Amino acid sequence: MDHGTNIPPWRTKGGVVLCGFLAIAAFFLIAEHRAHLVLAVPYLPWLLLLACPLMHLFMHGGHGSHGDHGDSGPPARRD
Repeated sequence: MDHGTNIPPWRTKGGVVLCGFLAIAAFFLIAEHRAHLVLAVPYLPWLLLLACPLMHLFMHGGHGSHGDHGDSGPPARRD
C-alpha cells in the first residue's frame, strides 16, 4: 500500500467495516423504535421550535456576558 495516495476513509478496510456496522445499527434502531417514531412525527415541528431557545440558552450561556467581546487580552499596566 502506497501511503502517498489520498484514499477516502470509507474505501479502507476499517471504513468498510465501520459503514457496515453503522448500516446494521441503523436498521435495528429504526426497526425497534418505529412505533416511537410514528408517535413523534406530529410533534416534530414543535420540538424543533422548542430546541431553538434551549440551544440559545445553553450555547450562549445567557445574555449576561455579551458586553466584553471586544477585549483582546488583559488590561495594560500603568506605572
